[in-house]
Amino acid sequence: MTSAKSGSSASFSIPDDEIEYTAIRAQGAGGQNVNKVSSAIHLRFDINASSLPEIIKQRLLELRDRRINSEGVIIIKAQQFRTQDKNRVDALERLHELIKLAAVVQKVRRPTKPGKNAKKKRVDNKTQRGKTKVLRGRVSVSE
Repeated sequence: MTSAKSGSSASFSIPDDEIEYTAIRAQGAGGQNVNKVSSAIHLRFDINASSLPEIIKQRLLELRDRRINSEGVIIIKAQQFRTQDKNRVDALERLHELIKLAAVVQKVRRPTKPGKNAKKKRVDNKTQRGKTKVLRGRVSVSE
């Protein structure tokens, strides 16, 4: 059973049977090791069938993340390391990070307006700047 903690209060655990691992061959350079050994890991996690709280499931499904497909399955491909175990741990950490992201509650933004003093200061600065610019104008010689 893997556990995840988010923010400051909520903590939850994901049973190991909800996560499906598949070993595949990694891509890219690496020579004989990459060509022969299935060291990369495909992690699949079905959000809808999981035991996560409903609010976290909903937030996960609303995320605009390319790792979440249209059926609500998170697919993470880990191929950074040479060993299958390290890639499995890496994929699991990335899954936890994604779930933590969904578990954090965003603060509600309250729109504010500038106060009277701020408005007065802005207008005063504007008029002062205008006066300065007028003084830069052409000087007329009148005798």
